[in-house]
Amino acid sequence: MAPIWAGIDTGKTHHHCVAIDESGRRLLSRRVANDEPELLQLLTDVMALGDEVTWGIDLADGGAALAIAILLNHDQPVLYLSGRAIHRASEGYRGEGKTDAKDAAVIADQARIRRDLQPLRTGDETVTDLKILTGRRMDLVADRTRTVNRLRAQLTSIFPGLERALDLTNTGPLTLLTGYQTPAALRRLGIKRLETWLRNRKVRSADQLAETAVQAAERQHTSLPGEKLTAQMVHTLAKEVMALNQQVAEIDKLIEARFRDHHTFEVITSMPGLGVILGAEFLAATGGDMAVFGTSDRLAGFGGVAPAPRDSGKISGNLRRPQRYNRRLQRVLYTSALFSIRRSEESRRFYDRKRAEGKRHTQAVLALARRRVNVLWALLRDGRCYELTPPTALAA
Repeated sequence: MAPIWAGIDTGKTHHHCVAIDESGRRLLSRRVANDEPELLQLLTDVMALGDEVTWGIDLADGGAALAIAILLNHDQPVLYLSGRAIHRASEGYRGEGKTDAKDAAVIADQARIRRDLQPLRTGDETVTDLKILTGRRMDLVADRTRTVNRLRAQLTSIFPGLERALDLTNTGPLTLLTGYQTPAALRRLGIKRLETWLRNRKVRSADQLAETAVQAAERQHTSLPGEKLTAQMVHTLAKEVMALNQQVAEIDKLIEARFRDHHTFEVITSMPGLGVILGAEFLAATGGDMAVFGTSDRLAGFGGVAPAPRDSGKISGNLRRPQRYNRRLQRVLYTSALFSIRRSEESRRFYDRKRAEGKRHTQAVLALARRRVNVLWALLRDGRCYELTPPTALAA
């Protein structure tokens, strides 16, 4: 029997699988439940059609996790195609209709004819845990940002002077708002009693915060409509932000503890600007295995910090920002480059040189991020920590 290719269009409750032979003829088309017995039966039926099966799938996790695990556990090669790639490839096939069966057939055919698709591998348990933890942290941070914005809006509607004076991302101002939200309440309490109230709740710089709040209250003697109800909402939102801060702090501890178990921890965190959280996000986005990418150029392209050429006819040398890249990894590379400008003299000099060449701030930071990818790639490849003077330079 000849080799065959099977494409799986994944869904939350059901998948659709299409198997084709080397000529593209359909051998099987089936809708299966996202359930282990049905997936195992599908695997048996597809393997009975040929000597060698290559699978293609349009998701690398989520609803496809069970199907991928079953295939990898049975030593089946699985290739990943992004949804964008499938959508674009579908335009080259007959018919404008979109069905699960057509998408599965496109996936199978693309797995048959393409040689550049990324194979899926059994994941490192630590990396899998970090993906879960860092994903949860991103959700919590996003929730905190939204809640802080709501808090600012509510406080501005009744006490704009206090909103301007306080940094609502810090624990002290949030603690203040859980007790007092209106100008009249702060004036009645006074600086000394407010300072004592804050100190009893272990707020740092309680004297400065109390003075700032009461001074803002002295500048507003007008009571605004809805003040009483809005003050209650400010109280509730301030407590929600404090609770989210606590959850973020707890998950940061879990991330650090799990990240330290990985063999690349010392290497990644030795890079200036790559701390525990950003380092864990880098590992979650890349898997830590640089052999998957082949070269540092491919890693840079995957992270969106390498410009893509846009040549046509006699016009050459044009570069543009890439459209297909891992947004999460780009954020890690860009943010760590920003931090390194403040913490590394080498990064600062490189950034200043790019600015002197006429680059905008964002362009200079991206150029720095691109250069840092080469360094991090070499460190992970060689398994050594970052040093200001590389070993080769010392030997010379």
